[in-house]
Amino acid sequence: MPSEKILEQKKAAVAELADKFEKAASGVLVKYQGITVEDDTKMRAELREAGVEYSVVKNTLIGLACDKVGFGDMKQHLEGMNAVAVSAEDPIAPAKILKKYAEKIETFEIRAGFLDGAVVDAATVNDLAEIPPREVLVGKILGSIQSPLYGLVYGLQAIIDKSGEAPAEVSEVAAE
Repeated sequence: MPSEKILEQKKAAVAELADKFEKAASGVLVKYQGITVEDDTKMRAELREAGVEYSVVKNTLIGLACDKVGFGDMKQHLEGMNAVAVSAEDPIAPAKILKKYAEKIETFEIRAGFLDGAVVDAATVNDLAEIPPREVLVGKILGSIQSPLYGLVYGLQAIIDKSGEAPAEVSEVAAE
C-alpha cells in the first residue's frame, strides 16, 4: 500500500494536470514511443518556443485528470507510453509541431486531443495542424479587404485620366 506522502504527491500531480487541461486552448495526446533522443530534444525545443508544455505522464494520472475535467472520451486512448502537449495560448501550435514528428517517425503517433473544452479525435488534430499560421490568415483577410478598395481607386483614376480634370470631391480626397 502506498504511503500517505506518495498519495498526496499523486493527487497534487492530478490536480495540476487537470488545471492545465481546464486553462488550455488545446492539447494533444501522443503515443510517445520510438522517438530518438535527438528528435525528442528538437521537438521539445520547438514546443517550448511555441509556448507549449509537453510532458510524459503516467496513463492513470492522465485518466484521473481527464475524469476531473470531463474529458472521459480521451481515456480510451491511454495505452502504452503517452505524452501530453498543452497550449494555453495557441490552439494550433501543439498539433502542428507534433504532426510534423508523427509523419517523420513511424511509431510516434497522434492519438487524440482536446479543443475548446471538447475531446477530438486524431483526424481532427491532423486537420487542425493544416491550418495556416495566424499571420498568413490575417494577411489573407487584409488582402481581401484591400482588393475592392484598390479597384475603386483605379476606377476613379481612370475617370480622372479620361476627363483630364478631377471632380472637386475626388481632388479633396486625393489631397488628404
